[in-house]
Amino acid sequence: MAALSSETALFQKYELGRLLGCGAFAKVYLARDVATGQEVAIKVIHKSRLRNDANLIANIKREISIMSKLRHPHTVRLYEVLATRNIIYIVLEYVKGGELFAMVAKGRLTEALCRKYFQQLVGVVSHCHSRGIYHRDLKPENLLLDEDENLKVSDFGLSAIRDQVHSDGLLHTLCGTPAYVAPEILAKRGYDGAKIDIWSCGVILFVLAAGYLPFNDPNLMNMYRKIYKGEFRCPKWMSPGLKRLLSRLLDTNPSTRITMEEIKLDPWFAKGYKNTKVRESDCFAFAAAEQEKRPVDMNAFDIISMSSGLDLSGLFQEKHVSFEDVERVTVEESPKKVMEKVVEAAKAEGRVSLRQKKEWEVEIEGQNGNVLVGMEVYRLSEKYVVVEVKTKSGESRLWSDKIRPLLMQEAAVACY
Repeated sequence: MAALSSETALFQKYELGRLLGCGAFAKVYLARDVATGQEVAIKVIHKSRLRNDANLIANIKREISIMSKLRHPHTVRLYEVLATRNIIYIVLEYVKGGELFAMVAKGRLTEALCRKYFQQLVGVVSHCHSRGIYHRDLKPENLLLDEDENLKVSDFGLSAIRDQVHSDGLLHTLCGTPAYVAPEILAKRGYDGAKIDIWSCGVILFVLAAGYLPFNDPNLMNMYRKIYKGEFRCPKWMSPGLKRLLSRLLDTNPSTRITMEEIKLDPWFAKGYKNTKVRESDCFAFAAAEQEKRPVDMNAFDIISMSSGLDLSGLFQEKHVSFEDVERVTVEESPKKVMEKVVEAAKAEGRVSLRQKKEWEVEIEGQNGNVLVGMEVYRLSEKYVVVEVKTKSGESRLWSDKIRPLLMQEAAVACY
């Protein structure tokens, strides 16, 4: 790509290059970081295409949330999310090797190569499960290869997290790709997220080794019937060890289906297996902040999405409807000092009380117990914080006359 200065680059940071792919709601471009020269992939989403599609919005929110936290050598890395008034830019790791599906389309793989990719797949899926993340749409099209031909799992848009599990201990949302879907999903009685991922891993392993799907039929209902009954046949060229493993992966009974721990002990799988070590400190970007209960550093997307003028908050965060007015002040001060000034102002007012929700979030209540002001502090950088203030209509005097002047004695740099 031809060199561009930062002034002509996207957000003065990324130089957009050729189109890599195009979907129903997004386009993906190759791009380059102007400062470092690193190649990235940028998913470009126009807000206008999301307005009336709650499911699509939910998928994007979920994908960003999961990928921003997940750190593993065999997952596609999300670097940051940026936005303008009309467009969202999701900046991702650029995986040069393309889809694993393209390799399989040329013919079946050797058992040794199947084992390599299956070991990497099991390693990353097991890592996700240990952190309460279930992919729910594993298939060769969502498995990419890097320049060293190592696996990278992508597309977490249909993933579920442990918080979505119902009181019966199961997930209930119907999702997945027909040929890779587990039989218990077809039964519509709830399912274990880990078990359906294991089934999909089994289908993927079969496809890699055979070159075709284990359950296939031009008629969708016939294909579902085969899946439900577990009707498949391994080709004669598969080794006995591989056949045994596939029979346990594609067990239609989720309670007897092989577990991740058992897969790792299987003789066919274990040959040459090296478990990828992932440091806990690298798994979740915000883990340390959460454990220490200190304010989380905000990236550019966090700040942009908070702006009511851009109206992106409805896409990625819940709106607090109990408040009508929102103001944000950027202050050159520590979060602790800001909260001390809020407490000082509230005490001076006398007729109000503070209720702490989180370490850097409080609500100020009137004598009747009604919440008048809600405040939360976010760290913008080592030097600055953003103070978000929410007030009910007609109840902004406490903020505007008492608290805000105290904060503005410091070097406030922006209000919006």
